[in-house]
Amino acid sequence: MELRQLRYFAAIAKHGSFSKAAEQVFVAQSALSHQLAQLEAELGTRLLHRSRRGVELSESGRIFLAHATAILRQVDDATASVRNSAGDPSGKVVFGVPHSASNALALPLLQAVRQHLPKVELELTEELTGNLVQQLRNGQINLALLFDDGSIDEFACEYLLDEELALISPASAADRPQAAVSLQQALLLPLILPANPHGVRPIIEAAARAHGLAGPNVIADISSVSILRTTLLAGLGHTLLPVMPLQHELAAGTLCAIPVENPTLTRRLALCASKHIPLSAAATAVARLTADLSKNLCATNIWQGTALLPEAP
Repeated sequence: MELRQLRYFAAIAKHGSFSKAAEQVFVAQSALSHQLAQLEAELGTRLLHRSRRGVELSESGRIFLAHATAILRQVDDATASVRNSAGDPSGKVVFGVPHSASNALALPLLQAVRQHLPKVELELTEELTGNLVQQLRNGQINLALLFDDGSIDEFACEYLLDEELALISPASAADRPQAAVSLQQALLLPLILPANPHGVRPIIEAAARAHGLAGPNVIADISSVSILRTTLLAGLGHTLLPVMPLQHELAAGTLCAIPVENPTLTRRLALCASKHIPLSAAATAVARLTADLSKNLCATNIWQGTALLPEAP
C-alpha cells in the first residue's frame, strides 16, 4: 500500500468523480483507476460503487476513508513539523469545536490565528461532542475542545475554565420560573435536551443521580443548537444549557436565563489532543493561542457564564 493510493482514494471520495479527482492529483484518469484497483485488490474488498450519480463509497470504503484521512493528516503534520523546525509555524490544523462553544470561541480564534499565526491554515469543524471524541481518537482532527464528563482521560488535556448551565425558557412561557430554581424543580419542567451521549446531557443526568433525583423530564432529544433555538422560540419547552449558544435571543429578550441552584450545574472545558499522535508545530501554536484566548474571553466576561479555574497550589 502506498501513500499515493491513499491520496487518490481520498480525492475520489471527496469529489465523487474519477475525472475531478484526477484533475486534483494531476494524474491521468486511467492511472487513477489502476491505482484504486490495486488498492482494492490488496484490501480484498470494493471501496467504491459507480452509479448514475457518480461514485459512492461502499461501507468498507467509509470505514477505510476515516483511516486514510487520519494517516494522510499525520504525514502532512510530520512534514510540516520538520520544515517548520527553524521557522514560523505553518501548515493546516483541524480543530473540532462543540456546537455549544462555537458561538463564544470560533470567530475570536479565527481572528487571533490570522493575526498571530499568518502561515497557519486553520480549519474549524463544528460537531457534537461524541463525534469530536471519535474524530480525535482516530486522528481525523488535531485538536478538540471537550467538556470533561469523566470520559476524556484517554487524551492529553489542558483544563481551561468552568461553564455554568442555566435554565433557559421562552420569555412568554406560562410556566417560566420568575426566580432561581433548584435542580429538582428544573428537572420537572418539560425539557428539550441534546441526545445522549452528547453535550450537557451526561452532566445533567449524573447530577440528578448524585442527588437522588429523578432524571430530566425530556420531551424531545435535539442535538442541533439551531433546531433547539427554534423549538424554544416556539414555546415547546425549556432547556438546560450555557448561555452563550443562545446569547442573541437572551439579549433580545425572547428567551430568559434562570439560575439553577442546589446544586449548580457546571462543566469543565478542556483543550484535548491525542496522547499517541504528536502535534505539529502549527497545532502546538494553535493550542497555546487557544488556551490564552479562552482564559482572556472568560476573564473579560466576553465568554459569559464561565469562571477561571483556581490557580494550582
